[in-house]
Amino acid sequence: MQQQQSRQPDLVEGSLPVFVFPTELVFYADEQASHKQVLTLYNPYEFALKFKVLCTAPNKYAVVDATGAVKPQCCVDIVIRHKDVRACHYGVIDKFRLQVSEQSQRKALGRKEVMATLLPSAAQEQPQVRPQEEERRMKEQLADRVFFEQTAFQTESRTASGGPSLLTVLLGLVCMAALMLPTLGEQESTVPVYLHLSVNKKLVAAYVLGLLTMVILRT
Repeated sequence: MQQQQSRQPDLVEGSLPVFVFPTELVFYADEQASHKQVLTLYNPYEFALKFKVLCTAPNKYAVVDATGAVKPQCCVDIVIRHKDVRACHYGVIDKFRLQVSEQSQRKALGRKEVMATLLPSAAQEQPQVRPQEEERRMKEQLADRVFFEQTAFQTESRTASGGPSLLTVLLGLVCMAALMLPTLGEQESTVPVYLHLSVNKKLVAAYVLGLLTMVILRT
């Protein structure tokens, strides 16, 4: 127990890097599949984290598991669904904030913000170059937004339309197996040393697993 505590860094509030993918959510009104998206939160550290999802416009979104925990060197998927797809919301930029902390503490050790935008159609989306002054004004406006907790959670009924392909399932199993292997440097393990993976390799496996999960949820 003392060894585990000594390996944990002396963390300052707000200083812990938070790893989330993707860093931006774009919903399209004419694409039903895009109304449900997945945020993957990674925990590359050697201690468990608890998380909370806040939003500037909680009435427009349904978040599955807006609070929870992530085991060390694992990841968790957070399903976000846009439930107020109307023309008056086109182009409006909302923000989600993911706050993480240690299991035994309340202070937020780290936070990551993810922008969310509703567009009428993917075909109509064109890259626009904003003037620097307009971009600065937009950032200042977003900085003043207030984040709220998601008070109503909806359990998504995930009905399979066609089902994921065999290759997708096999890749997912390989990534899960990689995440369950011991980390490089662990002493007390019966697994051969050549099967011990580094933290970077496990992060890649978790990243790929998050992408595969997004593909499976959209099928």
